[in-house]
Amino acid sequence: QVQLVESGGGLVQAGGSLRLSCAASGRTFSSYRMGWFRQAPGEEREFVAGISFSGASTYYADSVKGRFTISRDNAKNTVDLQMNNVKPEDTAVYYCAAMIFRGYVTSGAYADPSGYGHWGQGTQVTVSS
Repeated sequence: QVQLVESGGGLVQAGGSLRLSCAASGRTFSSYRMGWFRQAPGEEREFVAGISFSGASTYYADSVKGRFTISRDNAKNTVDLQMNNVKPEDTAVYYCAAMIFRGYVTSGAYADPSGYGHWGQGTQVTVSS
């Protein structure tokens, strides 16, 4: 079992930067693939970024590729999302999540929210134009 708590959300101007952090409880953090998702009002939850157990592999939605960077520190039990050059369309509640399945997965698995069994409470990001 792992519990996740996001922080770092807030109001930022378009073109600015924001860094989200997700702190995980438990001693098995390194055994979870992690992901960041977001959900805007009236929209479905969408994949933002994912990272493998060690952090060696990362995956991004096309909409954020080149602007956002996901990273993790297994010694500190944290996974971060660095958001640069943000746009008004990045406005959403951002969630971190831990994938349940620990066997082999394809890269596409990171984008499927149904594969994640542990979710944080979310942090609001608002980008003003």
